[in-house]
This record gives sequence, C-alpha cells and structure tokens, in this order.
Amino acid sequence: MRRLLDNVVALFVVVIVLLLIIPLNPFLLDVMIIINISISMVILLISMNIKGALEFSIFPSILLVTTLFRLGINVSSTRNILTNSGAAGQVIKSFGDFVLQGNVIVGFIIFLIIMLVQFLVITKGAERVAEVAARFTLDAMPGKQMAIDADLGSGLITEQEARERREKIQKEADFYGAMDGATKIVKGDAIMSLIITAINLLGGSAIGMLQGGMAITEVMQVYSIATVGDGLVSQIPALLISTATGMIVTRAVSEGSLNTDVSKQFTAQPKAIMMTGGVLLILTVIPGMPVFQLAVVSAILLGGGFYLMRKFQREALMLATSMAQNDTSEDVPQTEEDYYKDINNVYSLIGVEPIEMEFGYSLIPLVDESSGGKMLNRIVIFRRQYAQEMGFVIPSVRLRDSSSLNTNQYVIKVKGEEVSKGEILVDHYLALEPVSPTAEIDGIETVEPAYGIPSKWILPENKELAEIYGYTVIDPLSVMLTHLSETIRQHAHELLNRQEVVQLVESLKKTSPELIEETVPNIVTYGNLQKILISLLKEGVPIKDMETILETVADHAAAGSDITSIIEQVRMALKRTITRKFCHGGQMQVLTLDAQLEKQMVESMAKSEQGVYLALSPEVMQHVIGQIGDELKKFGELAQDPIILTSQVIRVYVYRMLEPFYPGMYVLSFNEISSNIQIQAIGNITQS
Repeated sequence: MRRLLDNVVALFVVVIVLLLIIPLNPFLLDVMIIINISISMVILLISMNIKGALEFSIFPSILLVTTLFRLGINVSSTRNILTNSGAAGQVIKSFGDFVLQGNVIVGFIIFLIIMLVQFLVITKGAERVAEVAARFTLDAMPGKQMAIDADLGSGLITEQEARERREKIQKEADFYGAMDGATKIVKGDAIMSLIITAINLLGGSAIGMLQGGMAITEVMQVYSIATVGDGLVSQIPALLISTATGMIVTRAVSEGSLNTDVSKQFTAQPKAIMMTGGVLLILTVIPGMPVFQLAVVSAILLGGGFYLMRKFQREALMLATSMAQNDTSEDVPQTEEDYYKDINNVYSLIGVEPIEMEFGYSLIPLVDESSGGKMLNRIVIFRRQYAQEMGFVIPSVRLRDSSSLNTNQYVIKVKGEEVSKGEILVDHYLALEPVSPTAEIDGIETVEPAYGIPSKWILPENKELAEIYGYTVIDPLSVMLTHLSETIRQHAHELLNRQEVVQLVESLKKTSPELIEETVPNIVTYGNLQKILISLLKEGVPIKDMETILETVADHAAAGSDITSIIEQVRMALKRTITRKFCHGGQMQVLTLDAQLEKQMVESMAKSEQGVYLALSPEVMQHVIGQIGDELKKFGELAQDPIILTSQVIRVYVYRMLEPFYPGMYVLSFNEISSNIQIQAIGNITQS
C-alpha cells in the first residue's frame, strides 16, 4: 500500500494516457469529470492561500498533468457523444440543460461568451504576465545577487542565510521560466477546446442526420445539449486552472494569503470607500436609476468607511500616547549646538574609518546600486579573494561622495588620511599602451593610477580598434577598483589591528585549542603577535597558515629570540607559501648581490636603540640603489614582481634599507625558497 501511495502521481498520469485510448462508459466518465472539477477547485484555493509563488513550486508540472487529464476527458466525451447519439453521462447533460434553458440559440451564445472570456481574457492575460514575470525575474537576478553579497560583506547576514537567499533566487528564476512555458500549454488547451466543441456539434449533427435519420431540429436539440455540456465541463476546470495561473504569476509583494492581503489593503483605505459610497448616493438623483439598491450599497460603504476611519484614529491616538509615555525622559535636542553640549556626542566626531573612498559627482553611477553601479559587489568579491589569498579579512570600505572633489576625481583614504587618488572618465575606456603598438589610436593621454602605465582614455566606439592595435582596454569601474585593491594590498599591514589579531586567534582556537592555550598569551603576547603578522603582511607574505606561524613563534620565543629573529624563522617555516606566491611556472627571476657586497654589508651591521641596521657609506649606498634602479627595468617585461635574493643574515636589513626607495620590491633569502624551484639571476648588484 505504501509503495502504491508513493507512485500515485505516476499511476494517475498512466490513467490519463489510457483515457486517450480506451473508451469510457458514461458512468466512469461522470466520475472523471467530477474528479477534474474537484482538482481544479483545490488548485485555485491553494493559489489564493499561499504567501509566495514558491510555496506551490510544483504548479507548472501540475498544470501539465491537469491539462492532459482534461484533454483525455474531452477525447472520451467526444467519443461518447459521436457514438451514443449525444449521450455522454449525467454531468454533461445536466450542464447542457442548465445553460440552454430550452433556447438553443441563447444558450449557445452564453456558452460561446464563456469560452471566449476563458481564451481571450484569462488565458492570454496569464500567458503575458508569466512571460513578463519570467523575463523580469531573470533580469533582476544579478541585482539580487549583488544585494546578497553586499549584505554578507557588511555582516548583516550569515553565510548560511546568503546561501539560502541565493537558492531562493535561483528557484524563483526556474519557477517563472517554467511558468512561462506552462502557460503556452494552457493557451493550446483553450484552442483545442474550441476545436473539440466544433467537432462535437458539426460531427454529431452529421452523424445524427446521415446515420441516425434524425430531423434537423432533433439533431440540434440533442447535440447542442451534449456540445454545450461537454464544453462547460471542460471549460470550468480550465477557467479555474487559468485563474490560479494568473493569481500565482501576479503575486509580487505579499505578506500573507490573497484573502488576508485583499482584506488588509482594502480596509486600509477608508476614505476611498467613503468617497465611493458618496458617488453612489449622488447617482440616486438620476431619473430611472434603482434608488433602493443604490441607497443600500451607498449606506453600507459610507458606514463601513466611517467605522474604519474612527478605528484608525483611535489606534493612532493610542500609539502616540504610548510613545509619549516612553519618551518623556528623553530630551531631543533641537539644534546642533544643543546636540554637542553632551560631551559623549562629541566623541562621534573623532573616529576614523579604516578605509574610505570619496568620489566626485560624475562617478556616482559607478557606485550607487540604485543606478546600476556594481562597485560594492566588486569590493565584496575582492575582499573574499584577498582573505583566501592572504588569510586576512580587510574591513568594510566606506564609500561616499564629496563636493570638495572634482566631478571625475576620487580619493582613497586609510585611517582618515589620503594615500592615493585618481581621475576617471565615466563615458570612456582606458587603453593601456603596449610596448610596440601596431598603430596609434586617438585618445586623451593619461597614466593608469594603480601601476603608472602610460595609457589613453578612448571613446567606446574605438574599443575594438584599440584591442586590434594591441592595447589592453579596461572599463572605468575596473580601473577604479584595481586602484583601490592595489592600495589596500600596499596598506594591508596598517589595517591589522589588535582586535583582528584576537579574531584570528579565536578562529584558530576552534581547530587547535591546545596550541592557543600554550602560546597566546603565555609565550607570545597579542601585541608581539600583531607585530609579527604586520611584518609578514607588509612584505607580502600570507598569514593564512596561522597554525605554522604560532608553532614557530612558540618554539623560538621560548628560547629568548627577539622579534626580528622570530620573524625570519617564521618566513623560513612558510617557505612553501612564499615560493607559491612569488614563483611562476617553476621559475623565479631575481637580482642577486655580489659576494663581496654581501660581505661588506655583514661587516657594516651596527646596533642602535632602534635595532640593527647597515652602516654603509653614502657612496656605496647610493651606488647600490642606483644599480638596483637600473636593473629593475628588466622586470618591466616579465610577468613577475621584482625580487632581490640575499643570504638570510642580511635579508631583513637589506629590505629596510631599500624599502623607502623601492616599496614595490621584495627581498627574499635563499632559505625561503623551495629547493625544487629554478632560480634565474637576471642581474647582479656589485660593490662598485
């Protein structure tokens, strides 16, 4: 029995197919017709009581099954009408007699009106609404996805909630796409009903006169009843299903069932109800109008509207009284001077945002989501990628317009201070100049803000031509986002505060509680751990492997090593991570230091209150820096960051010496690179 119930739908579909083949006697046909009407009524009532379309997500499939069922019944009824002299069961006969009422012409006209209403109004309307809903739902998907990513990035929702909302959006798109196709089935069913009606009437009349020897009046009487009855038992369920289809695809913004929404939203407008009652009352003065009926309906509308208005006034008064009682102790300042008399409010002026981006008026369309801007969504994607790459979650970026900037200008701030800025032409593309362009292209000369590459702002119609000439063409939003992302990468170490370090430790505590209990803060304090992580981030080393970092820190901090030595040991422990980040295709192009120069640097190491440094003479330092500047030009043609390779002893001191002059250069030691990597020296820095 259990297995039978689990497959009841499949069995029902098999029965429907059999209806198209096996003849049914009038008794069984009556049963099928009653079942069809019952199913259609249930579907209509369900569509009126659901809050959202997805609560009845199987509707497109049900629509197909019920349409097929209805067509099977039509075939069986037509077979009975044509073979049994119009006798097709009690249901069809009763419907035919009820509509015709002894007058074939009037009854047939009423029947045709019902069929045309079903076909031209409800079916075509539902089809059009479903088509538009499907297109709009698909078009709105990117915007909804952006809103979810923005809420997730700002912390308003969790990852689980974001996943559920994305699944709901996908289901909505699939549902309305299926409804768009399903309504075509409803339209085809309505057309087929008209054809079957004509077949029943014309075919039955021909059979009655030619084979049955019936008179024309008798034929019209018998077969018109059968035709109208059969059409009605087919069209009534079709009308119910089409109405349900229209209700489901027109449910846009709903807080409850259709009954709840209608009663709630109609009763929320008592003035409109009273005005309608007043108009009906005025109509009573027109001669010949039914005064009694108009007066009764007008009185009901006026009385109901007046009652609702008084009810809303009482509720508003009670709400105002309640709010006044709750707010009696609060003194709302009327002026800015009064507000800042409270010293606690002054503190709100001295806070700074970790990252800010201010932009001019013409750049608002790139940022504002209501105008189609995708900046926020792209920032969320970058934040996720950076967290996966570096193991550090950058804070939210504050975006706001500024009247003090030029209309095309933007400024990036870190902790309230400007660190970089740029200028964007919204209606142009940025074309990065190749080393040897095939041809020159017209444009406004500029420099790409993130990497300083010579570029041109070109018109959109020249985009394809520029790509043919070898230019790399970038849209304005990508230019601005690339500049922002590179600025964040350069200043990420400034954004790693003590609170974020605690968060990283707590996150690791879930998987390695013993390690955290041993090391933090017993062996290394949060402050020293922050210094270590900041140093790694500043030199572009990911801190994603916190377990290895803390284990190395614990081993060497317990032995009394200073922070600088611990950092170097951590870098050695992260050699695979460093190799992966700076190696491309199993090779690494580097600059090396001459052995004599390294020896001189080791001998020049001096110690002060600020730590150890290289006490090279100004002439030697100037010569080294100049050589490096010349050699760095070779990296311009390579898809790799500039790297200098040194011994472990002097690595950190060489970095500190060169960092003010070449902030984009990385200094690595031989001990930080995996042995399976092929190192290619493309330059050598000598002593003189």
